[in-house]
Amino acid sequence: MSEPNGALVVDTHGKIVFSGEFTEVPAECASATVTDFRPGFLLPGFVDAHVHFPQVFTTDAYGGGELLNWLDRCVFPAEARFSDPDFAREAARAFCAARVAAGTTAALVFGSAFPVAQDALFEETQRIGLRMVSGRGVQTRGPKSASALITDDATAEKLCRKEIEKWHCADAPGRFDEAMLQVALVPRFALSVTPTTFHWMGVLYQEWRDRGLYFHTHLSENDAPGVGEIDSVIRDFDIPDYLSAYDGRFLPGGASGAESLLGRRTIFAHAVHCSAEELNRIAATRSSIAHCPTSQLFLGSGTMPWMQIAARGITIALGSDVGAGDEWLISRVANDCFKVHMSTKAPDATALDPAALLFSATLAGARALDMESLFGNLDSGKDADFIVVDPALWPPLERSLSGVTDVSGLVFSLLMSMREPAIARVFVRGAVVST
Repeated sequence: MSEPNGALVVDTHGKIVFSGEFTEVPAECASATVTDFRPGFLLPGFVDAHVHFPQVFTTDAYGGGELLNWLDRCVFPAEARFSDPDFAREAARAFCAARVAAGTTAALVFGSAFPVAQDALFEETQRIGLRMVSGRGVQTRGPKSASALITDDATAEKLCRKEIEKWHCADAPGRFDEAMLQVALVPRFALSVTPTTFHWMGVLYQEWRDRGLYFHTHLSENDAPGVGEIDSVIRDFDIPDYLSAYDGRFLPGGASGAESLLGRRTIFAHAVHCSAEELNRIAATRSSIAHCPTSQLFLGSGTMPWMQIAARGITIALGSDVGAGDEWLISRVANDCFKVHMSTKAPDATALDPAALLFSATLAGARALDMESLFGNLDSGKDADFIVVDPALWPPLERSLSGVTDVSGLVFSLLMSMREPAIARVFVRGAVVST
């Protein structure tokens, strides 16, 4: 829905009680204070479905190669610095400030391996008033460069349980349907953990599944023959496909070793090179995919098959993947999303509709987080999470919008031309968010 002369009426609890044409605002709201943002635009707050907290200072780091090289040379050493409490607090402030500047009101955050850093992140997120799901990045094996991030399995399980008990629904105990702070189980990827890790994660996930615990990790990002991520996972675990590792079938030959980690609160980042069988399983379990086209360009990972995934009804939400992605602003990720799928070889090439791009940047993220009833668009009854975009603050956007009158053209120009300076205000639950 688009309203050229629209109005949002927000009550004292931060709920939208009216969304529509300004002249149709109910009489009982006539005495409300009016804030006029014309000629700006009100858009739902952006939802970032995959972003790395401990890579906040690692954007555009040159690794001299694809995913595994980049992790070894750039990411693991950088993430090791988060064991320092002062550095972690500085990083948490910078991370949250970047989110506010980009109008990202909700995010699924891949966390640090260090509890002190995770505490700093949750504390700063709560102080500012943003929504977040996060979990400590679990690694129980890895290369020498990752040694500072690795723990044994007993320690890893203990730290995950402590984080869940401390931070899951900390702002609304027991109310995972409305809490702003929630926790996920987050193994970096299958190459960073062992069968023992997957076993205790399956047990822990089943304990907390009915209380809203999330599962988030990477899937099928790099397909370099023989030495890449996918071939390495299949070889290391002796399993038929990558997804089996997360689906409880991580023992040799794909035998079952624990409960599946798939479900409606499971979000896989990337999924660039999944087989048809893997995609069918993701769809059947109502798991979701965080699409990170900016990151995939940066690391040469390929292009996620949008048409094949969408045809299965799988939710596709956009993720910045900072720092493999070097754009915090989700509309910039949508910009890359349009371009890469236009450039895909037939028959997978498609010109994504502007409405689909906006949906993937907002409501699809809320759906992937199983919070669609609470935020993601500007429907009456939802929390007032929205941003104000003022084209005058970014002249290139103002010029791009000049003369455009149809809704699709306006949405497209907004997403393609917007930059952070154009975001004049950010609201979560009706309150202005500021660092």
